Amino acid sequence: MIFESIRMSFENIVSNKLRSFLTMLGIVIGVAAIIALITIVQGATSSITDQVTSLGVNKVTVNVMGTAVKQGLDDVDVEEIAALSNISGVSPTVSRKMSVTSERTVMDDISVQGNNDVYFKNDDSLLKSGRAINILDLESDNQVAVIGSDIANELFYGTDPVGQELLIGGRTYSIIGTLASSSAFGISSVNSSVIIPYTTALRSMGIQNITSLDAFLVDTTTADETVQEIERVLDASFNYKENAFSVFNMGDMISSFESITGMMTLLLAGIAAISLVVGGIGIMNMMLVSVTERRMEIGLRKALGATPRTIQAQFIIESIFLSLIGGTAGLVLGAAIAYIAAGFIGTGFAIAPTTIYIALGFSAAVGILFGYMPARKASRLNPIDALRSL
Repeated sequence: MIFESIRMSFENIVSNKLRSFLTMLGIVIGVAAIIALITIVQGATSSITDQVTSLGVNKVTVNVMGTAVKQGLDDVDVEEIAALSNISGVSPTVSRKMSVTSERTVMDDISVQGNNDVYFKNDDSLLKSGRAINILDLESDNQVAVIGSDIANELFYGTDPVGQELLIGGRTYSIIGTLASSSAFGISSVNSSVIIPYTTALRSMGIQNITSLDAFLVDTTTADETVQEIERVLDASFNYKENAFSVFNMGDMISSFESITGMMTLLLAGIAAISLVVGGIGIMNMMLVSVTERRMEIGLRKALGATPRTIQAQFIIESIFLSLIGGTAGLVLGAAIAYIAAGFIGTGFAIAPTTIYIALGFSAAVGILFGYMPARKASRLNPIDALRSL
């Protein structure tokens, strides 16, 4: 009997194409909105998360504001932090905006930053060609430089910059390597930077103290404890003065970002789901009209022995069919919209299976929920009253 109800439901949908299309339209729009919004947000979130993660989930950043007595970190402070049990290495950073000159042109306000070998060891994707700064460069205060992609294109377009020279603040530096081109995601971009040994930077730039330092963790699960240890070292160094420094765990930033984007995804999905509810109301209205139009059919079937349960099952099945067909069409439409949007935005495109299950499951639930009332009304029709329309 159930297969007969399925057959009759399908035939009724096909025989009333325009009405069926208008009934499904709300579901199509609702599912398409859910698929498109969630997929676009997840793609953008994944892209941004990758960029944030590239900053280093195993990294703790120390920024020093200093006090009236002590302006920044010295070598003793750096060595004490590096000696902590969960620290695999530290990378002091000093920077200043300076003019960079080649034989061809001059570039003003370029970020020249001093780093050490640890900076490169903890990110294999930094270097494009040549070599990185090594421990010998630091110990000997060598005047060598690794330049960003924008600097290489501007000063040495069409030639290999490795082995050539450039002037930084009137001093000659040999180019030993080039940096890989990074995305435009703000703070992680080094395209317009020149990196030199930080010991050389302290000497040549007239900088007396280190005001920024990255500490790389061995075990990220004990990051909070390591942050407390670093704070104890710095508190003692700055005589327990408040606001002398800040210690920031990159892992906390990524966790907070993922939490925020997760809430945004749920919020957008909830907003899009409203259109599904509207589509469900449309299904209920059209099914109620269908019950009124098919009073004679219902009366004949009841007169021939159809039970109220059979009549109710047929209308619920028909409602579920309309919802699932509309949901499938909405899935295809939403995927197409998300794919086009991803191309314009420049993010990745991937539909999570969970998103598909939620959209189609919600569609089926809408069909059952909003199809129940019309189905119940049809099942309770008096066959004698229904046959009076003959």
